[in-house]
Amino acid sequence: MRVLGEQLGSTDVRRLRRRVGYASAALAGQFRTELTATEIVMTARYAALEPWWHRYDDADRARAHECLGRMGVEAFADRSLGTLSSGEQQRVFLARTLMTDPGVILLDEPSARLDLGGRERLVHALDDIAADAGAPPFVLVTHHVDEVPVGVTHALLLRDGRAIVSGPIDDALSSASLTECFGMPITLDRRGDGRYTAWSSR
Repeated sequence: MRVLGEQLGSTDVRRLRRRVGYASAALAGQFRTELTATEIVMTARYAALEPWWHRYDDADRARAHECLGRMGVEAFADRSLGTLSSGEQQRVFLARTLMTDPGVILLDEPSARLDLGGRERLVHALDDIAADAGAPPFVLVTHHVDEVPVGVTHALLLRDGRAIVSGPIDDALSSASLTECFGMPITLDRRGDGRYTAWSSR
């Protein structure tokens, strides 16, 4: 597998991971809740979990504040992670993915543990990234089509590690493909605002 032109297994992943923005509920759980939002975002510069592992300067702090601002959480820059709601925390970690101007962003179920309001604010933040021509492309892993933000262009459906369909999202995401993916009758609908919803009738 090649990532950003680098062949995995024959490249230094410690260097490569600094070019990949990554966010997931599992990663978020590895950070101390005493760290501030600014500290958490800055650690992305070295793909680290602790700010004391490396040295940071005023430019790093300014960049962290800029990223927090893009996600609408700059007001929490000096707040500790443990004082933020789960939705606010996820937007801090989304800001972290932007810190190094990555070549690609990987989001592994970023809305896990979020309530409805937190999920919707996260999806809106992803909408903004998708609409920003200067932002890096992102890959979103999710089990729920209603979490797919407007602006996503392609989809890949997997079942048991096997690709069922892939391609432009308008072609790949359908009632038929979701029915095959989940092994039960699924109806897919696209709302007027471009978001999706899906359900199964008994």
